[in-house]
Amino acid sequence: MSMTGQTIGKQRKIGLQILVAIVTVGLYGVYWAYSSHEEIKQYSGDGVGGVLGAVIYFFAGVITLFLLPIEIKKMYEKEGMTSPVSAATAFWVLLFGIPWYVKCQSALNDFWAAKGAGPATGV
Repeated sequence: MSMTGQTIGKQRKIGLQILVAIVTVGLYGVYWAYSSHEEIKQYSGDGVGGVLGAVIYFFAGVITLFLLPIEIKKMYEKEGMTSPVSAATAFWVLLFGIPWYVKCQSALNDFWAAKGAGPATGV
């Protein structure tokens, strides 16, 4: 929890998450979508939240490619910060998906670090 009472998300190790996603044949992605959307909602009060974010990811994953960067961007801008991601980030998925994920998770890690989150410790 931050000094302003907002819940701060946690940083995650990108390489470890990619490994877990491979080992779980992509199922980890549902949990990741849930966590990412829920942390944004808990912090900013905006966004679809974890359950809907996971459902969208599972049934219509292409929407997540645009939706998550949009939510990240709104969170950054609400704090007066310049976002490193936007809806256009979705097109990074054309490079096998990993660059899109890395850009989104890096943006989340940087934001949470700026808000006082501890270093990445796991998935």
